[in-house]
Amino acid sequence: MAEQPAFTLTIDQNKYLPLDGREVHAVLTIGSTGTATTQAAPAEAAEVIIIDTSGSMSGAKIREAREAAVTAVRTLRDGVHFAVVAGTGQARVVFPGGDTGLVPASPATRAEAERAVNQLLAHGGTAIGEWLKLAGHLLTSRPSAIRHALLMTDGQNNERAGEFDAVLREWSGTFVCDSLGIGADWVPAELRKVADAMLGTFDYVRDQGDLPEYFRRLTQASMSKTVAELSLRVWVPQAARLMFVKQVSPTLLDLTGKRTDVNPLTGDYPTGSWGAEDREYHICVEVPPGQIGQEIRAGWVKLVRPDTQEVVASGNVLAQWTDDLAQSTQINGKVAHYTGQVELHELIQEGLGARAMGDVDTATARLAKARELAAESGREDTARLLEKVVEVDPVTGTARLRNKVDKTDVLELDTGSVRTSRLRKEGS
Repeated sequence: MAEQPAFTLTIDQNKYLPLDGREVHAVLTIGSTGTATTQAAPAEAAEVIIIDTSGSMSGAKIREAREAAVTAVRTLRDGVHFAVVAGTGQARVVFPGGDTGLVPASPATRAEAERAVNQLLAHGGTAIGEWLKLAGHLLTSRPSAIRHALLMTDGQNNERAGEFDAVLREWSGTFVCDSLGIGADWVPAELRKVADAMLGTFDYVRDQGDLPEYFRRLTQASMSKTVAELSLRVWVPQAARLMFVKQVSPTLLDLTGKRTDVNPLTGDYPTGSWGAEDREYHICVEVPPGQIGQEIRAGWVKLVRPDTQEVVASGNVLAQWTDDLAQSTQINGKVAHYTGQVELHELIQEGLGARAMGDVDTATARLAKARELAAESGREDTARLLEKVVEVDPVTGTARLRNKVDKTDVLELDTGSVRTSRLRKEGS
């Protein structure tokens, strides 16, 4: 059995509220330090590699996809149970054949998988929900494993929205799925849905030649996981209300709707699988009014292993009412930073949505504000992409949408808006 990592939980907040203050904000930093030694057995893992083989993948795309899948197969460590799925209007297991399900990775099975992958051809439609459904059936055959799927696509999902959403609801929380989009015809909103439901990431591979390297990195990251699931358990006092629970780093994920009730005052929020890494979460609690000098525990946060109910770390979110204006108006640095990162994401999404709908005024206002905020918060990469979509006259300050915008720049801006920057330490 693999040695288990140690978890830490630190809480950043300003606990002081004015007399009429009701909202308590806190950023939770969760750190996981891998402790496995070379003598320890690696964690049990299961992997499904999903390749879009629809008709739009013909030519160079299918060649790059085959190479990427082979790279992922080669990255699997010995003993990991795996399969390769080809996705069209249906989903098909291309390795292993028949009803074998998942098989352990070995030099022999990796070589067989490579031969099967290199025979893939492009044809048919795109049904991402069917691909995920098959991956779910395969992965849940290994209930104690760290379960992960890697999905790539170049096109728009042909399924009805209701069917797609139903699949995401059914399989949410059963495995983690990281998704990649290539080309210029895929829809970021669809892969964003997959990431939100499956607690994974999604990204845009602008240069198709980079696809194998993306597959290698994501597979390697999956192989480094040591804990299949960790829940964020949040208690709030009676008469208080938990407004939201959001992952804010390294990417934005809203976990609020994923609550599982433990009791009327306590809920569990899934965070997916973990290796040696740091993540940050933002919670907001609405508390009833208090008296000057009164201090309460506005929240009690625990990190819990769902399988054993073991608490691996915990911490308190506090609230204290004061008539000291300097105390109550001070905004915690991390809270302010991630509030700004969420605002930047929302401005970009609203601006791109308005642009797609032909609402020039709204698009211009939102994207110009996003450009300003990106520059102020040190997001130079995002600011550069925004400059390709909206320009601001340096003399008058007037903003306007650019007439000619490369679609790939829009895709990169849309996709990248879910990634956040960490708060810079003083002096760095």
